[in-house]
This record gives sequence, C-alpha cells and structure tokens, in this order.
Amino acid sequence: MAQPTGPKPAIELSIPKKLWIPYLMLLGITLGAGLCAGVIGAPVIFHADDLLGGGVLTHFQEGLIMTQIFVKMNWLVNLTCVVILVVEGYHFLRFYRDQVTFYSAFVTVWTGFMFTLYYTPQILEFQRQGESIMENELFAKTHMMSEWDFKIFVVALAILLGRYLYRKIV
Repeated sequence: MAQPTGPKPAIELSIPKKLWIPYLMLLGITLGAGLCAGVIGAPVIFHADDLLGGGVLTHFQEGLIMTQIFVKMNWLVNLTCVVILVVEGYHFLRFYRDQVTFYSAFVTVWTGFMFTLYYTPQILEFQRQGESIMENELFAKTHMMSEWDFKIFVVALAILLGRYLYRKIV
C-alpha cells in the first residue's frame, strides 16, 4: 500500500485535534485574563484617585477590590493548571517530550497553584485584620511575592502557548 505523499505535520499530535483546539483556547483565555487583571485592572484600580478625584477610596479598599478580581479569576487558573497537568502528563507518559514545553508547563502549574492555593488565602487572611495590616512588613513581602508569582505564571503560560503555536500543532 502506498504511503500518502502530503507534507508531514511539524510533530505528531498526541491527542485529537478536536481536543487540541479547546486546550489552546483555554491557555489563551487564561493568558488574556491574567494580562487583563495585571496590566489593565490593577493600574486602573490602584490609580482610582486620578480618575475620580482624591479621597474616594483608600489604598486598602482598592486592594480589596483587586483581591476580589483575583479571587474570581482563581477558578480559571486552577482549571487551567489541572488541564495542563492532564495534557502534559499524558504527553510525558507517551514520550512526546519537549524541554521548553515541559519546563514552561511545570512553572505554569507550580506558580498557578501557588498563587491560588497559597498567596490568595494568605492575603485574604491579612485583609480580614483590617486596614492596619498595610503597615505590616510580612503583608508587604507576601503581597510583593504574590505579584512576582503571578507575573511568572503569565510569562510561563505565554511561553507554553507560544511554543505550541510555534510548533504549528493545529
């Protein structure tokens, strides 16, 4: 029997194309939500005084609003991390291995779960203590590390998605 003579795909698909498309869409949607929250939402919320005039919201109140945005987005981050674990774990077990994909998936899942399961509950607990927590050094360091964690999550997710798009999977 003759072999097809058409061009070979860049790599073999380990799962059907009808599952790749939702996977890549989920990665893109999560990346978009993360960028919107961090690049668009945070600067607008934390500079509300410039838009509304001084004295409308305290920095603590602005933080409460921003926290609720991230709390609502955490379900998407957790879902994405679980799906990445399943898909990339399947790839690993089937020997569809690529170092860039493996490490970016690992970092995405690690930082995603760190943000949703460690930093967010810790910040919520700090916020329950009231506005006086703003002067607490532990809160400031925790908040700074949660920001860095989320930035690393977004970059790793962009690398993971970009790697698949670069390799022309779809």
